[in-house]
Amino acid sequence: MPQALQQVNAPLIGVPGGRHLLDTPALLIDLPAMTRNIERMAAFAKSRGVNLRPHVKTHKSVEIARRQVAAGAIGVSCVTLGEAEVMVQGGIPGVLITSPAVTPSKIARLIKLAQQARPGDVMVVVDNPQNLAELARAASELTHPLDVLVDYGAGYNRTGAATQAKVLELAALAAAEPRLRLRGLQAYAGNLQHIVARDERSAAAAGLRETVAGIVAAARRQGLNFDIVTGAGTGTHDLDSQENAFTELQAGSYVFMDAEYSRVLADGDRPSPFETSLFVQTAVVSTNATDWVTVDGGTKCFSTDSGVPVVAKGADAASRYAFFGDEHGKLMPPAGSQASQAPRPALGARVEFVTPHCDPTVNLHDAYHVVEGGTLVAIWPVDARGRR
Repeated sequence: MPQALQQVNAPLIGVPGGRHLLDTPALLIDLPAMTRNIERMAAFAKSRGVNLRPHVKTHKSVEIARRQVAAGAIGVSCVTLGEAEVMVQGGIPGVLITSPAVTPSKIARLIKLAQQARPGDVMVVVDNPQNLAELARAASELTHPLDVLVDYGAGYNRTGAATQAKVLELAALAAAEPRLRLRGLQAYAGNLQHIVARDERSAAAAGLRETVAGIVAAARRQGLNFDIVTGAGTGTHDLDSQENAFTELQAGSYVFMDAEYSRVLADGDRPSPFETSLFVQTAVVSTNATDWVTVDGGTKCFSTDSGVPVVAKGADAASRYAFFGDEHGKLMPPAGSQASQAPRPALGARVEFVTPHCDPTVNLHDAYHVVEGGTLVAIWPVDARGRR
């Protein structure tokens, strides 16, 4: 943990009202809300008869991963080798690396990680015959086969084999290679997670499930078994747990929720089943302008890829935020007839925001300030921040 955070905020742990005395900007976790989210998703997966392997790209925290596993998750999903290394070092089981390890340095790190973990506790996806052959050669250093899943592009094609034929070709190669062990299929469609209209999202997810079921059936006819069929996300967790297409869910953002996912999972008048548990607390550093106040959170504090932060506490909820530079934000009161009579935040006042996109926002911070009500109860490092 950065020494500055230890020196400035650690003495506030356990102090009544310490939440409102933090050095800012500070990344906050509402612990009771996060705990409820973890328990709700674990219970949901159990009720649907699917496993849960949540993505740590959201939180990058060993402590949070431990809590997810304790609640029932069978392991974790990691986009990067760096995340996987942190999780294995932290004793987290069932680590799936969801992006191919291709370069010589990445393959060497993968093999070293597989040596450190228990057999079967490190798995990696593959989407190319050349990479599969390179992994097989490198796996000769292991005392056990390297576990692999074939990655299917799922219509998004960020990574993954583009067609059923290519998936089956890779699966056959992996099954025939004694230095590898074919574990299953990955079919993650990130583009479906953020479709706001539920009927459109449902239709798109149903199409993918039909395709995945067809691939699994075709593989079975060829004598190839996919024991694991993994995918889905927070936006489609309740859809992709239908029809037995997937054996496990990779949902990650449910643990925190952000402004975008809260909109996606709201259904008519019903709010999202998961609560916002991640906030960024800022302080008002200037009130000299007549039409806005300036807070100490800008583009180095919030992600910029999914809109702007939304006021949660400390100012009129209808106030509008605008990025105002690397370290500053402009907070403007509601305009027109809808403007409330709430006073402008005063100099030094704390304003807390819901993040526009939780994953990249977390990666801009070194630590979580864990709160229960107005009390700071712990400071947790963002263990895998910047780990590639």
